[in-house]
Amino acid sequence: MNTQDLTPPSSRSRIRRAPHKARYDRQTIHAILDAQPLAHLGVVLDDGSPLVIPTLQWREGDHVYIHGSAASRALKAALARPVCLTVSLLDGWKLARSAFHHSVNYRSVVIHGRMHAVSDEEKKTKLDTMIDTFFPGRSGILRPMKAKELKATMVLGISLDEAVAKVDDLPVQDDAEDLNLPIWAGVVPVKTVAGHPQPDANLPEDTPVPDHVIPVYLRANGQNC
Repeated sequence: MNTQDLTPPSSRSRIRRAPHKARYDRQTIHAILDAQPLAHLGVVLDDGSPLVIPTLQWREGDHVYIHGSAASRALKAALARPVCLTVSLLDGWKLARSAFHHSVNYRSVVIHGRMHAVSDEEKKTKLDTMIDTFFPGRSGILRPMKAKELKATMVLGISLDEAVAKVDDLPVQDDAEDLNLPIWAGVVPVKTVAGHPQPDANLPEDTPVPDHVIPVYLRANGQNC
């Protein structure tokens, strides 16, 4: 492993609790971001109140983007001061022989930094990219966005300069004196799967189901319709 992969990008983003789970390499960070579109944006509002909201994220190179209403107080706050954007995946439940050692296997990314607003000229391209990131080729078959829709939408980006990952994929870590107890212990894997596509009630019956309806991040993990 490259020594740079072991170096945190900043003191603020250094993993202090369980540092052996830290991953600072971009390959790991990119893979986690690409596997989970749901993120949580942490901001401080103008009145000093903290706020964490769920939002979709998509990655383009070494930048991550989110979108929302142009009237959103959270997105406005994200432009005014530093933010924290997090992405996480639950991969398994770890059942130990003691309550203390119960845990989970997971992958997560935390991004610190400041967000920037995407210009009006770039906004449509970014939103098309968002759709195609999840459903490749879908933006080209959709009704074109209206000017008022673009105006009502804000797109923000953030660099991965201060992004770090944390990964736990270890087996159960029981105390040595507990290993012979007659209690089941092990890992219960957890996966996100897509169900069968359900057509809209107003859709003509002969409308074919496009190949892209299963999100790409699920298909990349072997998910089938």
